[in-house]
Amino acid sequence: MRITIEPGGPLKGELTPPPDKSISHRAVMLASIAKGKSRIEDLLLAADTISTLKAIKLLGAKIKGYGQKIPVPGFGARYQNYEITGNGLYGLSEPASFINCGNSGTTTRLLCGLLSGNPFFSVLSGDKSLNSRPMKRVIKPLAEMGAQIMARASDSYPPIAIRGGKLKGIKYEMPVASAQVKSALMLAGLYADGETAIKEPSPSRDHTEKMLSSMGAEVKEEWGIKEGYITEDFMGMGAEHVIKIRKMSNELNPFEIRIPGDFSSAAFFIVGALITRNSEILIKNVCLNPTRTGFLGALKSMGAKIDVENLKVISGDLVGDLRVKGDQELRAINIGKSSVPLMIDELPILFIAAACAKGRSEIRGAADLRVKESDRIKAMAAGLKAMDIEVEEFEDGLAITGGKMKGARIDSFGDHRIAMSFAMAGLAASGITEIENGREAVKISYPEFFPRLYELLGSSRND
Repeated sequence: MRITIEPGGPLKGELTPPPDKSISHRAVMLASIAKGKSRIEDLLLAADTISTLKAIKLLGAKIKGYGQKIPVPGFGARYQNYEITGNGLYGLSEPASFINCGNSGTTTRLLCGLLSGNPFFSVLSGDKSLNSRPMKRVIKPLAEMGAQIMARASDSYPPIAIRGGKLKGIKYEMPVASAQVKSALMLAGLYADGETAIKEPSPSRDHTEKMLSSMGAEVKEEWGIKEGYITEDFMGMGAEHVIKIRKMSNELNPFEIRIPGDFSSAAFFIVGALITRNSEILIKNVCLNPTRTGFLGALKSMGAKIDVENLKVISGDLVGDLRVKGDQELRAINIGKSSVPLMIDELPILFIAAACAKGRSEIRGAADLRVKESDRIKAMAAGLKAMDIEVEEFEDGLAITGGKMKGARIDSFGDHRIAMSFAMAGLAASGITEIENGREAVKISYPEFFPRLYELLGSSRND
């Protein structure tokens, strides 16, 4: 369905983003292998996390929703709070059919690690987009640990067949920082004899480490600073990170968690407010875990003024409110490879900020964007060019010269972050912007995105 965005704005009012997607995935999976009942409050209800819930149910975990049901566009009324009863590390059972991971790369990669340690056969598959996303980076180290794991096209793409069993700990140096690969290896490490050590070239989001530690797993972290580390703009830039995990000698403890708002979803509204005149919004209950907020540092370097209010700790994570005012003059920025892992999901909307900034921005070291739900480098370059912005495309990023955007017809390529990024771009453009398949795309992570946008615009649209 085509979405029409009219220029102008402003965005006014308060917004609470949906619950954090990364934490939601991990909470469901870890609850399924704990011993006893875990309670998850404010689980994200979107296509990706629903895929994880269905997968865990197919693997035999007991899932019970509680509290009030809420309407979810495209999915009917669903519970947002869940009680998941796990039967321990080896309490999952062989699924009677293949596991449909939908469009979710997180579901697929984390399940690869989890299922590699369980002594039964399983198959992971998904939609057309997911089955074209590369999986060798997770399959290779799991095979080194002893997993019997095969995939299409020389173990490169789903469907993925796994016969889990006896694993051994390894020392693995990741060529590219990836929270999904790191998490998969940590999950496999729970079942592997000895110690599993994972070295990443720079920090990535650390939710798996924190949650496993809180459940009683033996997780250790070591830090080293790379030569030439000179900036403090982003937490951990230039720091090598080693995570060590040992096989569990007992069971993981169940837990209770309340999931905070998703920073990646908030990022679209942050930029939307920054680039539209007279905007002022308060984004409430946002997860401000330092491994997730490199994007704030980038915007700060561009001259944005964003106030953080009401800081608190919820379920072990820093949470706060963000006050954003519009009509700020942004300046160009250069981003390199070491910064990318701390803002990988926010790069599409950062490209929009760069298109509204004074000067030429260059964002490199982001080749992973080529293999997300779409080729996000290609998709963003095509959309920005259609909006009359000067763009130079590289294999690992974009150079963007800021200017005045004009309305255009944009192909979302079925990618939620492309659709939401250009929705915000349309507010700052001259003329109408139309986004193909926008409403269907946002169901992946933020089904309520367009209703929330219209509310902040003071509109009652429901098209």
